[in-house]
Amino acid sequence: MFKVFYTIFLLGSLLLFSCNNRSEISSEFNCSSSKLKNLEKVTDVKELFSIHLPKNWKINLYQDKSQSSIFAADTIKELTETTLLDITFIKNKINFNDDFLLKQEQENLLKKLIRIKHKEITFLKQPSIYIHYKGKKSKLNYQTYHIFIKINKENFIFAKIEIYGNSLVNQRVCSAIQLIENIKIHQ
Repeated sequence: MFKVFYTIFLLGSLLLFSCNNRSEISSEFNCSSSKLKNLEKVTDVKELFSIHLPKNWKINLYQDKSQSSIFAADTIKELTETTLLDITFIKNKINFNDDFLLKQEQENLLKKLIRIKHKEITFLKQPSIYIHYKGKKSKLNYQTYHIFIKINKENFIFAKIEIYGNSLVNQRVCSAIQLIENIKIHQ
């Protein structure tokens, strides 16, 4: 009898875990998993990371001595209906301490953005922090989500989601998070 109970318990636990296999940040924003379609693999110039993005999005690559970026947006849609993504691999140390948070706060207050929330999480199996800001930009309501992912002692990824307007904000944020969740680091 104990073996039967144990087997049922084990199978139930596995089923529950597999159904709730969302990242911490997806859970924070109550995102449901949906299958994104028509994606293509995009690799940064320095080949440090890659991400799958919609084929119809406009993509710009950038690099300099200390960073390599992929910027992407659906330019077919109006600014108030699209999502802007900027993922940058930065060769620099990062520590999620009070000084780091104060610096972020100061930089964004200068842009007249108010921090809504921040939280330390595990993202891409790495120590991370996300910070959500709101404000106005070009007379439009504006929200930005900054995700800092510590890759190792010397490198981190900064992923920024930008949303203009009030239309389908949570849906656009969740789609962006789903894309970012699939970043592959090539180191």
